[in-house]
Amino acid sequence: MTPRMQTTVKAIVAVVLIAGLLILGRVFDVPLHLRRVMTWIDGLGFVGVFVFIGLYATLTVLLVPGTIPTLAAGAIFGVVQGSIYVSLGSTLGATLAFFIGRYLARDAVKRAVGKNEKFAAIDEAIGQEGWKIVGLLRLSPLVPFSMSNYFYGITAVRPIGYVLASWIGMMPGTVMYVYIGSLLGIAATAGAGEGMTTGQLVLTITGLIATVTVTVFITRIAKRAIRERIPVATNGGTPDPSSAPAVRHQ
Repeated sequence: MTPRMQTTVKAIVAVVLIAGLLILGRVFDVPLHLRRVMTWIDGLGFVGVFVFIGLYATLTVLLVPGTIPTLAAGAIFGVVQGSIYVSLGSTLGATLAFFIGRYLARDAVKRAVGKNEKFAAIDEAIGQEGWKIVGLLRLSPLVPFSMSNYFYGITAVRPIGYVLASWIGMMPGTVMYVYIGSLLGIAATAGAGEGMTTGQLVLTITGLIATVTVTVFITRIAKRAIRERIPVATNGGTPDPSSAPAVRHQ
C-alpha cells in the first residue's frame, strides 16, 4: 500500500469513527448533557472563558485526559474560539506540569520513568535536538500527553522552546477534536429545536473531513521524522541502522 493510500485509509477510518461517536452521542443522549454544560458556562459570561481555561489546565496537571473537555469546547464555543481556549488551557497545563516535573517532583518523575528504554531514547534525542523533538512528539506522541508533560521537565529542553513547540505541535489535534465537538454541539441545538440548513451542515462536515485528513497527514510526516531520529523508541527497542541519520545538533 502506497503512503498516499495509507493516508486515505486512515482518513476514512477516522471519519467512520467520528460518525460512530456522533451516533453513540445520540443514543446515550450526550447532547442533553452538553446542553447543560453550555448553559452553565454561558451563564458565567466572559468569566466562563477563564473558568474553562483554568479547569482545562488543572485537569492536565492532574493527568486527566483532555478529550472530553476538548469536545465540550467545540460544542460550547465553536471551532475557532474553542480551539483558542483549548490551546491556551492545554499549553498552560502542560507548562505547569513541566515546571512541577523540573523543580518540585523531579526525583519522583525519574523514579517513575526508571530505566525505560523508550524514555531514555527520547531523553537522548531531546538532548541532541531540543524543542524540535518535543514538537514532533506533540504531533505524533510516543508517550501519553499528560504523562509526557512531567517527563519533559526532567529533560534538557529549554522552557521557552518547550512551550512554543508544545503549543504549535498540539494545534492540529486540538482543532480536529474541537471540530468534532462542534458537531456534537450542533446535534445538541438541533435537539433543542434549533439547527442548520442542509448547505451549512454539508459545509461543516466537509470542513471536518478536510481537518481530519490534514491532521492525519501531518501526524504521518511527524511519525516518519520521529522514526528517523528515535529508532530505539519506535522499533520495539531495536535500532534500525538504515533509518538513523547523522546526529544534528542545535
